[in-house]
Amino acid sequence: MLLWVGLGNPGPEHARQRHNIGFMALDAIARRHGFAPWRSKFKSEVSDGTLGGRKILLLKPMTYMNLSGDAVQAAAAFHKLPPAAIWAWHDELDLAPGKLRVKKGGGTAGHNGLRDMQRALGSADFWRVRLGIGHPGQKEKVTGHVLGAFAKGETWVEPLLEALAEAAPLLAAEKPEEFMTRVALLTQEQA
Repeated sequence: MLLWVGLGNPGPEHARQRHNIGFMALDAIARRHGFAPWRSKFKSEVSDGTLGGRKILLLKPMTYMNLSGDAVQAAAAFHKLPPAAIWAWHDELDLAPGKLRVKKGGGTAGHNGLRDMQRALGSADFWRVRLGIGHPGQKEKVTGHVLGAFAKGETWVEPLLEALAEAAPLLAAEKPEEFMTRVALLTQEQA
């Protein structure tokens, strides 16, 4: 089993914010692949399904971004999952809008959700699906940028979410390079 964690903030007022692209990605995957209806568990909304013969538990912590680790740790402990079986889907300021990178381990780059996951798990050895939202250019504009809603002109968002959902079985097969390539090809086709 793999635990895919979308990082975001609960509530309709946050639904379309850049900081919630992790939630949005998991919603797209659940829709595309017919996962079970979302339900409450582990201080989160959870849904489960199978991709490529592999059981996947989708988890959207309802603890707010800064306390995401508590929800992730509860789910990981219950299912006896090591950090290497956990994949955090999150917004990334240091990537251009619509770009994506997958990596295992590393720092938090100031991302409070990742920082709290690392604290709660006692390890940084989990996977990160970094979803580029771009940088506003000035440090003092970062908070407003990540907590701002996607603008209508940001037409890359839906094609990226659809591509992530279509390519998700490659990630379930733990083929991150192939996943990244497939997403890049799909988003180029839709551009």
